[in-house]
Amino acid sequence: MRDACIEVAPGRFRETQGRYFEDFVVGHVYEHRPGRTITDADNVWFTLLTMNTHPAHFDYELSKNTEFGKPLVVSPFTIALMTGMSVSDTSGKAIANLGWDEVRMVKPLFVGDTLYCESEILEKRESQSREGQGIVTFKTIARNQHGEIVSHYKRTVLVWKRGYGNLDD
Repeated sequence: MRDACIEVAPGRFRETQGRYFEDFVVGHVYEHRPGRTITDADNVWFTLLTMNTHPAHFDYELSKNTEFGKPLVVSPFTIALMTGMSVSDTSGKAIANLGWDEVRMVKPLFVGDTLYCESEILEKRESQSREGQGIVTFKTIARNQHGEIVSHYKRTVLVWKRGYGNLDD
């Protein structure tokens, strides 16, 4: 279990983030909070920032004629939000993301929906080529406010072992 802060001087505390390699246990599940309600600005800005010009994400009139009847939240925003929501629990002490696998969008997400995420540790192993580091793989699942799964993926990170990396200095 990780501490939320460390004492850096008598009566003075610093917030910490993430877990060291040793703190991960295969099978543990971390619920990431708070949830995040998607706004129209989030969706349109992310769509335009990434140059995704598909009108299904920002053209309300066109979207009225789709099977959904309204704009869809752009999928890469969902993945980015899931990743961001999980950082404090899964990769706050990571050196690098090694990859995303089995990315799935299983149900549409709309403006006004609230996203909640959780990550389950699937496997971990010490790095064979990098002293003081380990590799952790987890599955992150996103649910909407109704508890319906909207997306999931597996992500693998390279993370420091305790006593390496100077992350809490």
